[in-house]
Amino acid sequence: MKKTFYPSIIAAIGLLLTTTSCDRSRNDKGYEYFPDMAHSLAYETYAENPNFADGNTMREPAENTIPREIMPYTYPNTPEGRALAAAELVNPLEASPENLLKGKEQYKIFCESCHGSLGDGNGHLFTSKRYAIKPASLLSEKMMAAPESDIFHVISAGYQVMGAHAHMIRPDDRWRIAMFVKNELQANTK
Repeated sequence: MKKTFYPSIIAAIGLLLTTTSCDRSRNDKGYEYFPDMAHSLAYETYAENPNFADGNTMREPAENTIPREIMPYTYPNTPEGRALAAAELVNPLEASPENLLKGKEQYKIFCESCHGSLGDGNGHLFTSKRYAIKPASLLSEKMMAAPESDIFHVISAGYQVMGAHAHMIRPDDRWRIAMFVKNELQANTK
């Protein structure tokens, strides 16, 4: 029995495989085998979440838990606690170019979306109208007169509508952010 070769069938199969395996566009990659892995079912950080009574997605860590290598922050989120922290705390880091650069990087990650790249309170979350309350300007007279320890305290414990960030930012990085605000952002406005 003689085998028959069908080049047109093989060419058609090759063409079918080539056209169906290519990207359709940057947003639509064709057939997805596991769409639940390709498209997250998780809520975005600042999105409303009906699973919690307060409607917030971003959660504070469980009470009485301490992240590794981080000591609990003992100053309370009160005006008295803020004044005490500003008077007692001292930045243990040197204002070196490396620390200022790292502070700038951390500022961009954690602060810029609210306080803006200039520190004037015109960050993307406010200017895009996603956040109705204007964040504090780090260039105000009050903040210009505040020591690094006051900025460190506000980052750690929060102030008014700003939430605490101690659970997200390591202490040395909080000091670097405060150092960057004082030595770069505020120094450029004098």
